[in-house]
Amino acid sequence: MSGFFRLERPAEFGGAVAHLVMARPDKANAMSPEFWEELPAHIAALEADASCRALVISGEGRHFTAGMDLSAFEGITKLAEGEPGRGAYALRALILRLQRSITALEDARFPVIAAIHGACIGGGIDLVTAADIRIASVEAVFAVEEINIGMAADVGTLQRLPRLIPPGIARELCLTGRRFTAEEARGWGLLNALHDGREATVAAALAMAGEIAAKSPLAAAGVKRSLVYAAEHSVADGLDQIATWNAGALRAADLTEAITARAQKRRALFPDLPAA
Repeated sequence: MSGFFRLERPAEFGGAVAHLVMARPDKANAMSPEFWEELPAHIAALEADASCRALVISGEGRHFTAGMDLSAFEGITKLAEGEPGRGAYALRALILRLQRSITALEDARFPVIAAIHGACIGGGIDLVTAADIRIASVEAVFAVEEINIGMAADVGTLQRLPRLIPPGIARELCLTGRRFTAEEARGWGLLNALHDGREATVAAALAMAGEIAAKSPLAAAGVKRSLVYAAEHSVADGLDQIATWNAGALRAADLTEAITARAQKRRALFPDLPAA
């Protein structure tokens, strides 16, 4: 698959880590219609690849992404023409499709790490808030841009950002559209770490992905699924969910291998999960 993204599988991780690079640097990786089609397709292909245990997403060039490409708004404008009811129906269907593209990251069985540098604007916030972990370069700048062009963000930022940072801060950012720095984002808890420049940021993200990929993929899938579930349910529901998960998924083989490897001071070896 080729187009908006470039998929890499760094050899040092034995193919267990995938690196999905937004490769439109001349357009600041602005999210063209191809972005929305290719992202879920890449995730589905990696889901079907049993060897993939972690994913890093980054941007090529000066910026992570400038957000939605203006060409995408041309199609949205056309939907407003003609009979209002049918236009509204079509627009809602389009928004739901864009939402599913981003939610594919959250639904993936493997952890997703966003390696952010330069600008991360508008749809970029939708993208990184759906990732499991966010690492950025110190010069990165962010903005929930949609309010500045006369609309409410509708692809996930309003739903996910208040779960990641203080709700009052999230409301300020979404209502003002102001730029905020990587230092601010780290202070609010949006970012896990800061590094100097794109190369160091991507390297740190890949190293973390490699560390995760060395764990039991069954356990990692359980952790991710339970964290996503817990964010949307009560503590009691979350406790019930993880009890059910471990009752079905907790197996002696991975436990024994992890404990034995630790005692022998060697790397634990875990079988891949079946391909989706």
